[in-house]
Amino acid sequence: MVDQPKVTEKEARAIAEEARESGWRKPSFAKELYLGRFRLDLIHPHPRPTTEATAKAEGFLTQLREYCATLDGTVIEREARIPDEYVKGLAGLGCFGIKIPESYGGLGLTQVAYNRALMLVGSVHPALGVLLSAHQSIGVPEPLKLAGSPEQKAKFLPRCARGAVTAFLLTEPDVGSDPARLATSAIPTADGQAYELDGVKLWTTNGIVAELVVVMARVPKSEGHRGGVTAFIVEMDSPGITVERRNAFMGLRGIENGVTRFHKVRVPKENVVGGEGQGLKIALATLNTGRLSIPAMCAGAGKWSLKIAREWSAERVQWGKPIARHEAVAKKISFIAATTYALESVLDLSAHLSDDGRNDIRIEAALAKLWSSEMACRLADDLMQIRGGRGYETAESLAARGERAVPVEQLVRDLRINRIFEGSTEIMHLLIAREAVDAHLSAAGALADAEADLSAKAKAAAKASGFYARWLPQLVTGRGQSPVAFREFGRLATHLRFVERTSRKLARSTFYGMARWQARLEKRQAFLGRIVDIGAELFAMAASCVRAEMERFEDAQRGETAYELADVFCRQARLRIEELFGALWSNTDQVDTRLSAQAIEGRYTWLEAGVFDPSEGTGPWIADWRNGASTESSVARRFLPSSR
Repeated sequence: MVDQPKVTEKEARAIAEEARESGWRKPSFAKELYLGRFRLDLIHPHPRPTTEATAKAEGFLTQLREYCATLDGTVIEREARIPDEYVKGLAGLGCFGIKIPESYGGLGLTQVAYNRALMLVGSVHPALGVLLSAHQSIGVPEPLKLAGSPEQKAKFLPRCARGAVTAFLLTEPDVGSDPARLATSAIPTADGQAYELDGVKLWTTNGIVAELVVVMARVPKSEGHRGGVTAFIVEMDSPGITVERRNAFMGLRGIENGVTRFHKVRVPKENVVGGEGQGLKIALATLNTGRLSIPAMCAGAGKWSLKIAREWSAERVQWGKPIARHEAVAKKISFIAATTYALESVLDLSAHLSDDGRNDIRIEAALAKLWSSEMACRLADDLMQIRGGRGYETAESLAARGERAVPVEQLVRDLRINRIFEGSTEIMHLLIAREAVDAHLSAAGALADAEADLSAKAKAAAKASGFYARWLPQLVTGRGQSPVAFREFGRLATHLRFVERTSRKLARSTFYGMARWQARLEKRQAFLGRIVDIGAELFAMAASCVRAEMERFEDAQRGETAYELADVFCRQARLRIEELFGALWSNTDQVDTRLSAQAIEGRYTWLEAGVFDPSEGTGPWIADWRNGASTESSVARRFLPSSR
């Protein structure tokens, strides 16, 4: 294995910037929103699938629903593994090829249908949803669809569609969101026909049971080799691959996640995807739609939470009436119902935009992942509070006492990871902020470069003044100030007017931040995080209103209930937005940063006294772990019957 590259912060940022897709060949509703332009025409009328696509999806989902009714999620939770027969049954239905084109043996269904499938299987147990999404959202099929050669697609996609489980291997023990430090190497062989992979990959979801994996490794630059981080398709039965252990987590019991070591693993040159040095671009492009799997699981969790909250709060009587009639509980039920409607609205709109291909959805998908993962955790916490002690008690314990086995505590555990993987909330804030302020950085040029000299800054200032002279006047007035704007949306029109006005206010606030901090703006991560969160709430409001109007048009009775849900959600979102705007300029960011630095330097170590740290104990398992022993010296890989 090569030594981990030593890179500066500037070099790391440059590598990340190079991998980023910088052009905008298609319009983006969310990008325009951050620039103060409310392009309702990009999402309204709400995009819809064709009649043929809908019929295909319904046929598959009906079969899947019937199959899911035969599965028992408690078995997965109890045994912390997915039974082989469950995996085989899903493969038999075509679940491993939902989005793979029919020409390669897949079902050829839409992103919308795929999301609904994830909600279904995830409601049995989320580990099933992770199995399918790690395989199809970020595993071998998606990178191949985006950047694979015809020969690679013909060779691998049929296997994937038949049920050959795949995985995506990027993270390393010392590398998370900073790809500049990627240490796994891919050395070209002397004959030029292959590469030898050396390195260790961590948290390899599906990696323990995978037949095929996409591995990101660094090719050294040399004569005839461009070098850089490169994507390889690797057969997991190749000599030199060792699955060292199966990891265990707070939630998602049953996921096959481990540590995978590569030692001189020979990979033919034909298995390079997209060419040398294109690995990070492929990874980011894959995540554009791959991130929608998380909102799908979150929306499904919201639906289940609403069902449990409704049933329990109507049944449980305290102080002479059902707890749902107490205002403190009623507010939580309202939040769960309204937020669930918005979760599904954000998911559906993003998925439909992905399917119709007219818009660039990189910001929309990132916002959907960020906002959904945060809101789902909030509503699960409210559900636990409604259920009280029964929410904190495990389903197994409830059943043992003769009560209904409602796994609320499991839901809380399972949802928590969504704020971390496929881009933590903090990383998503930075990623979206970079896209949101792209126009400002382009206009500012050297003004946004801390190392630019005074001459370069003077020229940049002249260029920026021209941009802002044209752009800022557009932020003064807009359609949202007219009392009759968007009146086709009935009582939701007031919320759309708010979105239009607030998008301009958001853009002005971003400009004020740029003017105030210039090159230092990228360091103001808390400020940028709030800017992103305001945009996320505005996106969710717009998605909810547009969906409600579509449903009113298709079914007046259901549309009325949809309007009620959207209206309450928007009222709640507006309060959160007002709070975020207030915190842009009135906050504790500076003192927080200062205190954090002092804490790290040891100024407050006296505060840590009086407790015992179990990780520093001397128990036998800790001693074994320190000596390098694994609690699982070997892990048997479970494969489906060979599909080669």
